[in-house]
Amino acid sequence: MTSDQPMEKASREHLREAQWQKLQELLRIVSGRNRFYTKKWRDAGIALEDIKSLSDLRKLPFTHKSELVRAQEEAPPFGTNATFPSEAYSRVHQTSGTTGIPLRVVDTPESWEWWGRCWGHVLRGAGVTTKDRIFLPFTFGPFIGFWAAVEGARQLGAMMVPGGGWDSLQRLHVMRDLGATVICCTPTYALRLAEIAREQKFDLRSIPVRALIHAGEPGANVAQTKARIEAAWNAKCFDHAGASEVGAHSFECEVQPGGIHLIESEFIVEVIDPQTGREMQPGETGELVITNLGRPGFPAIRYRTGDLVRLNLSPCACGRTFARFDGGLLGRSDDMVIIRGVNVYPTAIENVIRHFSAVDEFQITVKTQQEMQHLEVQIEVNSGTDAEHVRSHVEQAIYRALALRATVTVAQPGELARFEMKARRFQRLDRV
Repeated sequence: MTSDQPMEKASREHLREAQWQKLQELLRIVSGRNRFYTKKWRDAGIALEDIKSLSDLRKLPFTHKSELVRAQEEAPPFGTNATFPSEAYSRVHQTSGTTGIPLRVVDTPESWEWWGRCWGHVLRGAGVTTKDRIFLPFTFGPFIGFWAAVEGARQLGAMMVPGGGWDSLQRLHVMRDLGATVICCTPTYALRLAEIAREQKFDLRSIPVRALIHAGEPGANVAQTKARIEAAWNAKCFDHAGASEVGAHSFECEVQPGGIHLIESEFIVEVIDPQTGREMQPGETGELVITNLGRPGFPAIRYRTGDLVRLNLSPCACGRTFARFDGGLLGRSDDMVIIRGVNVYPTAIENVIRHFSAVDEFQITVKTQQEMQHLEVQIEVNSGTDAEHVRSHVEQAIYRALALRATVTVAQPGELARFEMKARRFQRLDRV
C-alpha cells in the first residue's frame, strides 16, 4: 500500500497544488462523458475551459442529493452520474435511506482502492497498526457502512474480523476469544453492547479493546456520549465522518477534543450559509459542501451534504496540517427546530441525556400543538433505579441547558428501539 501519510503534514500551499492537479484530472474525465454533470454544467452555461484555478471551482453549480436520486430514477439502475459503462464497475452499494429514497452508488476497482486509502487515514488516526485485530459488528448488507473499513484494514495489513450474523452477546464472546483490539461501529451500538454486557454480567474488561472508531451518526463528537463509551469500554473513542455518495472524508486523531481532520489530499471542502449559499469564514458554522477527487466513476462535485460544520485551518497539535471541523459534524441543517424561540439540535439534547448513566435509551419527539412546537422526550431507565427521580432530573437538566421546558416520560423496559447501525431517535409530528 502506498502511504499518504506525508500529505497529512504538507504545507497548505502544497495541499492546494495537489488538489488542483487532481481536480483538473477529475474534470477532464467527467466532462463530456458523465451525462449528469455534462448536462448540469451546460445548462448553467459553464465550460471546462472556465475552470482555470482552484478558486474557479465555485463557478460550478451545487449538487443536491435529490438531483442524484432523480438521475437514478431517470436512468435506472445506476443513473446518469455513472461516468463509465456498467462493466467498468465492480461494486454497488446504497445509502441507508435515513433521509429519503436510497441512492445507489457504484465503484470501479480503482475507486474502491481509493476508499481504502481514505480509510487508511481513519485507521492510522486512531493509531491502528498491523498488530491490531479489528472487529466489525456490522451486518454486511447493501449500505456501504463499514465495508470500506475492510478495504482499509486490508491495505494497512491489520487483521479484520467480520462480526455479521451473530447477536450482540455472541459478538462480545468472539471479541474476547479472538483478542479484538479495535472496534468499528456506531456510537449507539457501542453503548448497546455495553448494555448487553451489563445485563448478561459479561466483563467488558476481558476484551483487550484499546480503541473504538465510530461513524454513521453523531455521538462520538457529543462530549457526554463519548465519555460514556470510553468509561464503559475503558478505551479511547475516535470519530469518523463520511457518506456513501461522497466517500470517507474525515477522521479524529489522538488530540482530543480537537475536532475531525478533513482528508484534504482527497477532498475539497467549502462551508456555506445553508440559506443563502454565501461562503462562511473559518470559525463560523455553516453547511459542508464537498468535492471528492478520487472517484471519477461516480463523482460528487460541490455536493451539499446538509451537515453543519465549523472549519479550523490552524495546524493540529498532532502535527497534521489537514483542516479540521471543530466538534466534528455538529448536526444537520434540516434537523434544527425552533421551539418557542430557541434553536434546538438533537445532539444538544443527547449531550444532556447522556449525563445520566441510568438512562439506557431515549426518543425525542417535536410536536406541533395549536401552532406551537412542543418537545417530548421518552427515556428508558435501567432496572433497579428510581425512574421518577431520574425523569425529574432529566427534565430539569434539559431546562437548565437549553432554557426550554420539555415533557419527559419514562418508557417501559425494552419499549424503545435499539439500533445496530444509524439510530433514529428524532421525529417530528406536524399536527397532533
